[in-house]
Amino acid sequence: MMRTRPLKVALLGCGVVGSEVARIMTTHADDLAARIGAPVELAGVAVRRPSRVREGIDPALVTTDATALVKRGDIDVVVEVIGGIEPARTLITTAFEHGASVVSANKALLAQDGAALHAAAGEHGRDLYYEAAVAGAIPLIRPLRESLAGDKINRVMGIVNGTTNFILDKMDSTGAGYQEALDEATALGYAEADPTADVEGFDAAAKAAILAGIAFHTRVRLDDVYREGMTEVTAADFASAKEMGCTIKLLAICERAADGASVTARVHPAMIPLTHPLSSVRGAYNAVFVESDAAGQLMFYGPGAGGAPTASAVLGDLVAVCRNRLSGATGPGESAYAALPVSPMGDVVTRYHISLDVADKPGVLAQVATVFAEHGVSIDTVRQQGKDGEASLVVVTHRASDASLTGTVEALRKLDTVRGVASIMRVEGE
Repeated sequence: MMRTRPLKVALLGCGVVGSEVARIMTTHADDLAARIGAPVELAGVAVRRPSRVREGIDPALVTTDATALVKRGDIDVVVEVIGGIEPARTLITTAFEHGASVVSANKALLAQDGAALHAAAGEHGRDLYYEAAVAGAIPLIRPLRESLAGDKINRVMGIVNGTTNFILDKMDSTGAGYQEALDEATALGYAEADPTADVEGFDAAAKAAILAGIAFHTRVRLDDVYREGMTEVTAADFASAKEMGCTIKLLAICERAADGASVTARVHPAMIPLTHPLSSVRGAYNAVFVESDAAGQLMFYGPGAGGAPTASAVLGDLVAVCRNRLSGATGPGESAYAALPVSPMGDVVTRYHISLDVADKPGVLAQVATVFAEHGVSIDTVRQQGKDGEASLVVVTHRASDASLTGTVEALRKLDTVRGVASIMRVEGE
């Protein structure tokens, strides 16, 4: 039986995502009511610039006082899409204190203070849902938290930032340099005027922290995630990758150690074989590859950003939270019982592609090979090209720890025959 009294929703933020949430709530009102078991009513919209015309939204609902809105007491669900740390954190905790559940798309806040927010939700018996915080429209958080809750997840690896994937895809497909590809991404609206959060890996690192925490039932904060941007990736790197049958992607990688005693979370550019499913992810799309004991290998793929795709994830959470509200239940909260330590990047083991500028004379390869051997790093392949007294030496290693590779590179720099280290890149997805 349909309940006639509506569930009231407060919307914090009415930008690209918030305006789409409001639009879908209005245009799909009957369907949402049928799926939930009660109508949902947009009871207020908090914004910074109230004078701006917002099509389809009653101006009487618009306010600049977000605090008063979440304190009203008759709000059932607060949808937070303003982003950032403050005032979002205070508004969310205030919403819990005044009886509302929360749907958020705030990856930065969840990566930094997710444990505290979950604790506040639990204290007040409310829901905290955040499917839209990672990978836009792609269903990922709920499968990890619910569908795979009975399985053991060993690795989550994926492309979780559309801007960087667009740039790298352009560099790969057209031979463009980084700046040229970034300029095109900006012109098309894929990159912000200040693209730092994307290209330096901050956005992906926040998402990696969230994914690792859920996958491994362990609290992983943003500070625990190793982060390396992709601004130093060059056309020469792509040429080297193609010679190896690879391409380059900015990956978020969360994995459980072989002995199961620790986890790691990292974001960095990496070469991946063209045979790996992630290599074919083009443009601004996202994809996440999950490996678990029972389910095996799964891949989640789709648009990872944008107003409508992200709003789709928000509305999915809104339906789930409203259903919980009607039944008097709450959904899954934080699961951090495993409390595994997060290992430093130095402990991570992977393959490496190292490009060296060296003197073109006899004995150089032997000197370089000796340095690798002295640091316990096994060489898989070597390629050398020389001209006019200078040469490039490309070394691909077998699996080695980051710490041992760092020591190797430091020793290589001290050789008189090594003019410089042109690039170092990890090789993933074997």
